[in-house]
Amino acid sequence: MPLSDRERKQLEELESGLAAEDPRLAEELSTGSVGLRFGRRIYLGAIACLIGLVLLIVGVSTQIIVVGVGGFLLMGAGTYLLVDKRSFSLGRSSQVK
Repeated sequence: MPLSDRERKQLEELESGLAAEDPRLAEELSTGSVGLRFGRRIYLGAIACLIGLVLLIVGVSTQIIVVGVGGFLLMGAGTYLLVDKRSFSLGRSSQVK
């Protein structure tokens, strides 16, 4: 379904407003590089969580405390990578108001 002239004009105004407000974000969105930057961090965080969980279970089942603690710490680091506020800021200031 094609856009009407009014809708096309509104879309162009939104694009120019975005480019004026945050040129870096507009450039990243136009090139499509945003997904690559966040995908790598999320992928590494998820892998770290899964490996940490396996190590935690192995450490508990074999009663080797060092392996269990290491797995727990790895899970924590992976979770931090997944939910870190900087990964969602798109380059803007990461201060919470």
